[in-house]
Amino acid sequence: MTTVRLSDDDNVVTAVTALEVGQEGATQLIPRGHKMATQNIAKGAAVRKYAQVIGYAAEDIATGAHVHTHNLDFRAVDTAYEFGTNLRPVAPAASADTFMGYRRAGGRVGTRNYLAVLTSVNCSATAARLIAQNFTPERLAPYTNVDGVVAFVHGTGCAMGGDGTGFEALQRTLWGYARNPNVGGVLMAGLGCEMMQIDWLIEAYGLTPGPLFQTMNIQDVGGLRKTVEMGIAKIEAMLPLVNDVSREPCPASELMVALQCGGSDAWSGITANPALGHACDLLVAQGGTGVLAETPEIYGAEHLLTARAAAPEIGEKLIGLIRWWEDYTARNRGSMDNNPSPGNKKGGLTTILEKSLGAAAKGGTTPLMGVYNYAEPVTARGFVFMDSPGYDPASVTGQIASGCNLVAFTTGRGSAFGAKPSPSMKIATNTEMYRRLSDDMDINAGRILSDGVPVEEVGREIYDAWLRIASGEQTKSEVQGLGDYEFVPWQIGAVM
Repeated sequence: MTTVRLSDDDNVVTAVTALEVGQEGATQLIPRGHKMATQNIAKGAAVRKYAQVIGYAAEDIATGAHVHTHNLDFRAVDTAYEFGTNLRPVAPAASADTFMGYRRAGGRVGTRNYLAVLTSVNCSATAARLIAQNFTPERLAPYTNVDGVVAFVHGTGCAMGGDGTGFEALQRTLWGYARNPNVGGVLMAGLGCEMMQIDWLIEAYGLTPGPLFQTMNIQDVGGLRKTVEMGIAKIEAMLPLVNDVSREPCPASELMVALQCGGSDAWSGITANPALGHACDLLVAQGGTGVLAETPEIYGAEHLLTARAAAPEIGEKLIGLIRWWEDYTARNRGSMDNNPSPGNKKGGLTTILEKSLGAAAKGGTTPLMGVYNYAEPVTARGFVFMDSPGYDPASVTGQIASGCNLVAFTTGRGSAFGAKPSPSMKIATNTEMYRRLSDDMDINAGRILSDGVPVEEVGREIYDAWLRIASGEQTKSEVQGLGDYEFVPWQIGAVM
């Protein structure tokens, strides 16, 4: 196989290997992963892939020509949205799968057991890091059920509006991490005079200070050194309590998986993303939840999701997010088409429309059961969507704050991403990159092309890996110690 055609309606194919002039009708060199026209396409006419519009010819394109950023224009597609016209509910699984998880108060289930040192403001970041760094593997060795002490620090929390989107998003993010089921104990450290007051957070979200939820402010304690000493003492007191849990059999319905992609290429929408979508379908059949995000990366594909909306208001909320992003980019003098990165384009992607159509495949085929704001708690079961930017660390931070206890991350160019407290597995879109970055990749979905393995088989492999990882098996990002610097709350709005 030298080219891939995804639909009979397409007027381009994708080169599996680089095509020389004359090979498969190519009239120009077609790089691996890039598109070749299979018919003459007049200037201004739609270019189609996935049986969908990915852009418009910027000039006359002849059969056999290379189709890429030099001759393909982005234009917003005027779509007539439909709601609930493509509902394919999944049948409940014949047998109930389980994993070994940590049961929390209130019924939530964790896949890891961390202590979190959260900061209300950047001014307390150093204190939080110094507290966490005290708890080396040697000092934690007696606490065999504790995965670590992690400082989740960020660069905001003050000089921001006291109400509005940005303030509320940060509050939801901090609260979401504090209640994520992978966190057994929380210490929240502030400065004292910041806009993001810890007391306000406690009041707004009904948090209850106690043995496993402690707070302190540098100004009240008496300076940085005393704050670090007090923080270490508080964590030392929590450790035996957090350690006093054991894994036990839990239903797969308690898994909530962040569906994520980064460093995408032309194969993302052909191999890894459809395989991840099938794994999501398998999880939904068990009563579990898959959370798709990155709103700019479904732009141009949102009509496929609204057709899967279980209720009209769910689809309408998704369209509302799209309209917000159009306004957001316009008033910041940007374009929705700014999203594909240089690496994405080198890998064969052109417009955001093409990228989005491949990215949306991560969500599988089941009904869309809910649409949530950034870091908002996900309460619905099944396939849902959470608003976020396309920037991976910010997007995953929101998904974890929403309750995700696992992260599944597809990549074509390669990624060294990892997150805490929720373990991140990485899925390669192509075999060449999988071999080159074998220390970072958990699953090779590239076998769908290189070895002819069915998408469903790789999807099952991904799903089975979730059960093992949820039970304690480490991902490759965990083995390499990733996750301490990937807490990146989305900063929205003006810095004052």
